Amino acid sequence: MQQYKGWLFLASLLLYLLHAFEVIGVGLATVVTWAAALAYLPQLSRAIRIQAGCLLSIGIVLLLLAASQNTLLSPIDVLSINLPLLAMFSAVSFLALANPENQQNPLPTGKRSIASTALGVNLLGAIINLSIIFIVGDRLAKQKQLTNAQQKVLMRCFCAAAWWSPFFIATAVSITYAPGMQWLDVLLPGALMALIALIFTTAEVSLRDKDSFAGYPLRRESLTIPFVLAVTVIGLHFAFPDVSIILMITCLAPIAALTFAKGKSKVIIARQFITHRLSNVGSQYVLFLAAGVFSAGIKALLLAYPETLSLHNIEFSHQTFAVVLALMIVACMFGIHPVISISLASPLLLPLNPEPSQLGFLFLSSWAISTGSSPLSGVGLTMIGRYQFSTSQILKNNWYYALSMWLICSAVNALLM
Repeated sequence: MQQYKGWLFLASLLLYLLHAFEVIGVGLATVVTWAAALAYLPQLSRAIRIQAGCLLSIGIVLLLLAASQNTLLSPIDVLSINLPLLAMFSAVSFLALANPENQQNPLPTGKRSIASTALGVNLLGAIINLSIIFIVGDRLAKQKQLTNAQQKVLMRCFCAAAWWSPFFIATAVSITYAPGMQWLDVLLPGALMALIALIFTTAEVSLRDKDSFAGYPLRRESLTIPFVLAVTVIGLHFAFPDVSIILMITCLAPIAALTFAKGKSKVIIARQFITHRLSNVGSQYVLFLAAGVFSAGIKALLLAYPETLSLHNIEFSHQTFAVVLALMIVACMFGIHPVISISLASPLLLPLNPEPSQLGFLFLSSWAISTGSSPLSGVGLTMIGRYQFSTSQILKNNWYYALSMWLICSAVNALLM
């Protein structure tokens, strides 16, 4: 059964693309996507099962409560909310085939190695996502257990890519939950925040651990993939401004991955990936589908009780931005996935008529800061489970980073957005 699950996820991706190009309706893609998620249920971790179960249950209760007030949402709309995100997630996972791993080069040390590791993790992670944590982390851990300094660089600099990378699922989530957001409008403040995060982390580690730090060997050729993909996406976005950037990336990522993949037969490479690795997106499918139902429940409840739950007396000001960002960061510290806090915040904030790109920048910032500092984020749990860090260690290493980035981000929002 395991070997067929990947093909089910591929089918959901292809059917979504057929729907996106108006060849078929959304119904079949929705059914297959939920079937893929259900097929993955036995492999779910207990934590994801609990979170997804709670989201789904609360969402259904809220939908029923709204229905009792004659506020009904179409079932297909409820079940298909996050289909574009999941299609992109499956497509982007193919980029792991263009893996820059190199186990032969010696590990560089000293101040320059800190900067090169921070930059490499950010640029490469922007394209191949969480894979870069395993590639770099395993390479560094071959010599000795990861140090606190290495943990800071890996977590913070990887997650900072959420601020600017169109290949990060955070961007797709923000575009979905901040309707009207334009990626190019948040690229400048996002890239600035990512640069600040890298400089902050590099400077901190340089002051404390520059002599003992062993970094990852960044090679010029390994930057080819991020550069080509970034230029292609920006070029296509200018050439076809009416085409969703999520759809562009969903189409481009598998093609680019197979183009850059090393090996003689691209067909064999693709088949092996689909059979053995594509189903690894299953936990994201379950969580995001459940979050979609939860968000639909919140939306239905707001429609059913517009006055009771309305924030109409509040203006979406710079102060509101800062307060909501702080709440979302704290929520992630307690184990709430960013997509959950975003799916909750979106229907509450949209009636305030925020500028779409400012709302999107809020969501990107909450993702970048919280996942880069929380021990209970996906990256944090990877550090705990794979590299033997404790929850308290990660909190101690990063609480002041989260606080500093929140303050700086609030200032950047006030100045640039």
